[in-house]
Amino acid sequence: MRAVWVTRFGGPEVLVTQETAEPVAGPGQVVVAVEFAEINFVETQLRRGISPGPPLPEPPYVSGGGVAGRVASVGEGVDPGWTGRRVVTRTATSSGGNAELAVAKEGNLVPVPDELGLAEAAALLNDGSTAVGLVNRAGIQEGDWVLVEAAAGGLGSLLVQLARSAGGRVIAAVGSEPKAELARKLGAEVVVDYGQDGWTDLVRTATGGNGPDVVFDGVGGPIGRAAFEATARGGTFSVHGASSGGASVIDPDEAARRGVTVIGLDQLFGMSDPAGARQRTERALAAAAAGHITPAIGGTYPLERASDAHKAMEARTVPGKTLLMV
Repeated sequence: MRAVWVTRFGGPEVLVTQETAEPVAGPGQVVVAVEFAEINFVETQLRRGISPGPPLPEPPYVSGGGVAGRVASVGEGVDPGWTGRRVVTRTATSSGGNAELAVAKEGNLVPVPDELGLAEAAALLNDGSTAVGLVNRAGIQEGDWVLVEAAAGGLGSLLVQLARSAGGRVIAAVGSEPKAELARKLGAEVVVDYGQDGWTDLVRTATGGNGPDVVFDGVGGPIGRAAFEATARGGTFSVHGASSGGASVIDPDEAARRGVTVIGLDQLFGMSDPAGARQRTERALAAAAAGHITPAIGGTYPLERASDAHKAMEARTVPGKTLLMV
């Protein structure tokens, strides 16, 4: 079978598609015939030898941790009724998904509703689960102003929609006009370009000078810091990413002086339990199947062009989720 290997730490050129031995399902496992594999930004960081949190894999390794497809075979102790079913799942280890066949644990399998395509399911596997968890934790109230950074990304675009569904008035922070257009289409009431000086002044103006009640910080670095400083007194600052290269770290005393509740990056570790993650993915898939949310898929690349997919993600040129098609 074909698989995408990270041959060493480095740029997208270290991704090589080559023939690899087919995996075999062990006890409690299945083999999935992959149709779509998701790519998360963190995978581009791990490929470079940088980790915002997860342990670094040791090259060479097959990249990718989430897939959608059909169950091709099952291992010992697995219900044979899974065979042939459409599923979305995390892989059995933190890698191995960018391939024609991938191993997954039976307990991680999530059936895909008939109303939903496998591409959409792949886009919702991790981002859908994370978005549901973040919005639940943030406690958005009716009428709250909600600032979403990287609002046109795979995760950010879902946060925009879920925050609106929770009664929030969304301010989308993006980095280009095509991404601004997508954020507006998804229901953002206000859109700002965080690549421009004074973008937080526009945020304050939109909120009547108070600042946003809830901030979803998926960027970190100077942008995350600026967003924290713009957060309303008594508001919530929720950290979930570090696409800038470093997650926001807020001094507890500074937050306390302004009455801001900071939910740190470690909240993601609390979402890592397989049962909870599976349940949140099921909720995201059900919401999409019912038409309540729409995953934004900005780019789909064939498996052998995985390096181009990584380049596009790192250049931030593609709005929405990036997928590999097998």
